[in-house]
Amino acid sequence: MSKHHRFRTKAIAIVAASLAVLASCGRSDTNNNSSNSSSPSGSAASQVKPGPGFDGTTLTLGVVTPVTGRANILGDPITAGNKVFFDAVNAKGGIGGKYKVNLKVVDSAYQTQQAVQAYNGVKAEVAMVVQLLGTAIVDAIKPSLSSDGLLAGPASLDAFWVHEPNLMPIGGPYQIQMINGLDYAVRKLDAKSKKLCVLRADDPYGEAGLAGVTYGAEKMGLTITSQATFKTGDTDFTAQISQLQGAGCEIVTLTAIPSDTPGILGEAIKRNFAPKWLGQSPTWLSAFAGLASLEPYMAANYILTSEGVNWGDTSVPGMQQMLTDVQKFKPDQKPDIYFVFGYGQAWAADQILEEAAKAGDLSPQGILDASHKIAKLTFGDLFGDYTYGAPGDRNPPRRSSMFAVDKAAPGGLNAIETNFTSDAAKSYEFNME
Repeated sequence: MSKHHRFRTKAIAIVAASLAVLASCGRSDTNNNSSNSSSPSGSAASQVKPGPGFDGTTLTLGVVTPVTGRANILGDPITAGNKVFFDAVNAKGGIGGKYKVNLKVVDSAYQTQQAVQAYNGVKAEVAMVVQLLGTAIVDAIKPSLSSDGLLAGPASLDAFWVHEPNLMPIGGPYQIQMINGLDYAVRKLDAKSKKLCVLRADDPYGEAGLAGVTYGAEKMGLTITSQATFKTGDTDFTAQISQLQGAGCEIVTLTAIPSDTPGILGEAIKRNFAPKWLGQSPTWLSAFAGLASLEPYMAANYILTSEGVNWGDTSVPGMQQMLTDVQKFKPDQKPDIYFVFGYGQAWAADQILEEAAKAGDLSPQGILDASHKIAKLTFGDLFGDYTYGAPGDRNPPRRSSMFAVDKAAPGGLNAIETNFTSDAAKSYEFNME
């Protein structure tokens, strides 16, 4: 086994072990402070009829996520966030104060074919899918969502989801992350005088990151010097790092999932290649801050582009609500950006479900209709407000935050610039397919 392979195997083993506890989390309750969460269980709600995923008492929502495989380090904390939020809703009586929520979790293993099979196996039993993880997986299941009349929350931030009528996106898309990341690089890293390069997964997720880099570079007068790609599941990044190093890259945008990151950066460390890395949000894992072989390099050379604030910043109402719920229902939960995303995803679903309950229709079609009528999804500034209404009118938040690696900070991240919006991000158009 090569030195590179030993590095990556050890890193991933530590990462997986540190997050294994998330897989066994249970359901609880939440302080849901969303604008639609306090709707009374009045006459409309009392007339709600049973249907698929709703037996008149309990709403069953689907979660199609990697319980096993290389991406369960994402799926586990996202699902934990889903559960904590709905635990809190259930503690207050449920949707409309009377309908408890049950999550039915099925394993995609982050494999498109298995995800399609898992979705097909659960779709008749759920009123909506609250989490559908993976850009390629969402893309594969999207046609079925339309024919089945189901709403699903993509655990993926691709811009293509913005106007999709059967999807419930939240947060600033990947394209916005990279556009704002380049804006930060121009202002703070002198990017206009440095060689900009790209390293990305060769899949729809990687293409989303590239679309943001390409658009941002054009708007900011930057030239992309070199582009390198890798296949999902690759373990050897020698060729890609050699290409980027040979091109003299000084700033590299990185679109990968966290099981890829140790191998990529481990190869860079081995070759003494130290550009500034601008990592898209799924490149990070809190466990990296505890790896002596990786953390010093990342602290010196890696910046995460994401959204929101530091874990524990209680000046933000949404963070305060989430921390209160964590303390009540999952006090062993450690700071984790994917948990935050899962919590926000459930918060979005709750607002739509409350709207459907008010209309007296918690059927899949009623939930879908509610998602097209609700004007805005709000998250107490945990995420930016998302304009909803008719799918063609949706407008996501355009802001991003930049985080540096700091092992002393909660979750290993410290915000160095929070919730800013570049001119290029404001001008980006989310075209309907």
